[in-house]
Amino acid sequence: MRKLISTGSPFEKTAGYSRAVVQGDWCFVSGTTGYDYATMTMPDSVEDQTRNCLATIARALEEGGFEMADVVRAHYYVTDRSFVDVVFPILGEAFGEIRPAATMIVCQLNTPEMKIEIEVTAMKRE
Repeated sequence: MRKLISTGSPFEKTAGYSRAVVQGDWCFVSGTTGYDYATMTMPDSVEDQTRNCLATIARALEEGGFEMADVVRAHYYVTDRSFVDVVFPILGEAFGEIRPAATMIVCQLNTPEMKIEIEVTAMKRE
């Protein structure tokens, strides 16, 4: 059984994707940027963007019947090497005890105001 999860973001409909897809014991959360989807605003700081990403991901997981503790894989994309040491403590707060397999890449994102994007994969724990 497949369940599609949406934040209501206009990007999801325009680009034809779901925030998350639940398939069996797995939840695949799309790359999530730092938008506040309630106001469709993007904070300036990478710290606030990171916290928004994590909050959006947590809500998507919860809607799918998962928890952050179920995350087994995380991909982080940042637009500047200087952000790495800035976001590590925030990611550590969210995933420090969970310790998913993870990768961080420095790259460009879709728009200049985007400083971080996070995607995760979760599997239900027994």
